[in-house]
Amino acid sequence: MNWKLFSILLLVALASIFIVQNAEVVELRFLFWKVVMSRALMFVFIMLTGIAVGWLLHSHMWHKQRRKEQNLPESYD
Repeated sequence: MNWKLFSILLLVALASIFIVQNAEVVELRFLFWKVVMSRALMFVFIMLTGIAVGWLLHSHMWHKQRRKEQNLPESYD
């Protein structure tokens, strides 16, 4: 069996088990908002939010380092 196919099947199986075990509906409250969703979906949103924040911080630091190497000002103001 191809190792890529095996890896994909394994990840699908693990994701399916995760979804089945975390199908319980939970209520998420933040300030004035209240959202009801499955626990698995909440984990996915939290993970995607973390990936987005990490990507934005990495991009910011990369641009800051690049400007420092080129002796450019921090902002154009």
